[in-house]
Amino acid sequence: MARQKIIIDTDPGQDDAVAILLALASPELEVLGITAVAGNVPLDWTQKNARKVCELASRPDIRVFAGADRPLKRLLVTAEHVHGGTGLDGPELPEPSMPLQSQHGVDFLIEELRSQPSGTVTLCTLGALTNVALALQRAPDIAPRIQQIVLMGGGFSEGGNITPAAEFNIYVDPHAAEIVFSSGVPLVVMPLDVTHQVLTTRKRMDAIAAIGTPVARATVEMLDFFERFDVQKYGSDGGPLHDPCVIAYLLQPALFQGRSCNVEIETESELTIGMTVVDWWSVTDRPKNALFMRQVDADGFFELLTERLKTL
Repeated sequence: MARQKIIIDTDPGQDDAVAILLALASPELEVLGITAVAGNVPLDWTQKNARKVCELASRPDIRVFAGADRPLKRLLVTAEHVHGGTGLDGPELPEPSMPLQSQHGVDFLIEELRSQPSGTVTLCTLGALTNVALALQRAPDIAPRIQQIVLMGGGFSEGGNITPAAEFNIYVDPHAAEIVFSSGVPLVVMPLDVTHQVLTTRKRMDAIAAIGTPVARATVEMLDFFERFDVQKYGSDGGPLHDPCVIAYLLQPALFQGRSCNVEIETESELTIGMTVVDWWSVTDRPKNALFMRQVDADGFFELLTERLKTL
């Protein structure tokens, strides 16, 4: 069976790091490259963190590109209060020795999508959608060439996690999200409704720790640091593991349940900017533009993640 070609667009972030590890541990996926964007922490950190994770997985062959260092129209909002000053606080990961590619991440996206057979590349977006929006703006011809965009972002019944209405990734660059959601590219959305169900409980973390490898130890250290904020905030047994849901969907889509509906992005209201307005009940005649997920088999998700981490 042919491997699924993907490009990961990311702002690592501990949960982004686990998503990258899951992708690199999955032989079904061919990672064509990783583009870094400013988000959880500034771009200088996110591009470095992406390379650190590749080296942790013993994959220095993966090409990493630096993309946009700021949103399209707004000042950059970051999340060091969640991820720590480096974005990957927790383990002591060495400085990366693999090079950062000289090409800009947006130029790579355009060039790679034009060079691959149409409809064969999935974009996996784990952060703000700035890079993808810029690529679509500069090269509208790439939109019909994208097989799909699977993204972590937004929320419906869960509301927001950075404001009462907005999830962080969409809030960082709502204008970029608006471009992507109106692009006509098939979208699969992993919102907070799903990611708040996949909690890093002690039992699940113990199963990963029992693997005993450097990758497993680093993963547990990352997630132990990462979960502290959400455990205190939500009072839950473990923190939500957002971004790996994107990769898990590509590997085992049956783990997730949702429906096609219209999703619009609020870009003007000071009160609700960055909100994903989800027409779940089809009360408007706006066209369906996204497969919006609401349920996940959390145990099945962690079984997949744990089994794949054993291979690194």
